[in-house]
Amino acid sequence: MFLLHRQRVAALQLQIRRYAQSATAALLPPDPELEPDFPRPDPKYAETIFAVPRPASGKSISAKERKAGRVPSIVFEQEDGQHGGNKRLISVRTNQIRKLVGHLGRSFFLSRLFDLEVRSDFDSENDDVVERVRVLPRMIHLHSATDAPLNVTFIRAPSHALLKVDIPLVFRGDDVSPGLKKGAYLNTIKRTVKFLCPADVIPPYIDVDLSELDVGQKILMGDLKVHPALKLLQSKDEPVCKIMGARVSEQKKSK
Repeated sequence: MFLLHRQRVAALQLQIRRYAQSATAALLPPDPELEPDFPRPDPKYAETIFAVPRPASGKSISAKERKAGRVPSIVFEQEDGQHGGNKRLISVRTNQIRKLVGHLGRSFFLSRLFDLEVRSDFDSENDDVVERVRVLPRMIHLHSATDAPLNVTFIRAPSHALLKVDIPLVFRGDDVSPGLKKGAYLNTIKRTVKFLCPADVIPPYIDVDLSELDVGQKILMGDLKVHPALKLLQSKDEPVCKIMGARVSEQKKSK
């Protein structure tokens, strides 16, 4: 009986190992030659975000950091995209974050990986690096009047991490859409969609093709074309956009 039990346990362990290996293989980074149709980050926006350690948190310290031209920030460990830990308090340059958000837009900034280099001082040399890690911006707060960055939260993004990401949508084909050509208008219901993504295949955006949509037709979340390793975290039947009939004001003008 004892031998039979050990054999069953060994067989079960083998099945678990095989399942884990197959799941890992499915989440491997794509080969650019085999996955040519999915968006990839533009190399011209690749940039290292520089930071310095922040000794403590608190409103007064954060206010001093902002006055000195720095944004109080934090880095978390979230290897599975859910559980925080290994917290590091840092400050980043206000001008650098403002420039990145201005170029990319807030949603695109929050769906892009960056290299984060923490130095003992902003003016220190490369050999004085405290930590160098790949990160994903998780959250950014902007001033309501000036859009100046007030604080940023980053999460570490190693290759094996699974991260929840709100991917921005880019709508294309509106110039040839049959419905829009008839005078209808596009009702944009979603501007981002949440996916669980392997860190190495986070897309910078998702294309939404409007080129064949007629009046009354819509695109659902399940219709979006994404890398097979991405897992949709919202209902696949939820609409992203819909071609609606002409607005009431336009109908009155035509009468």
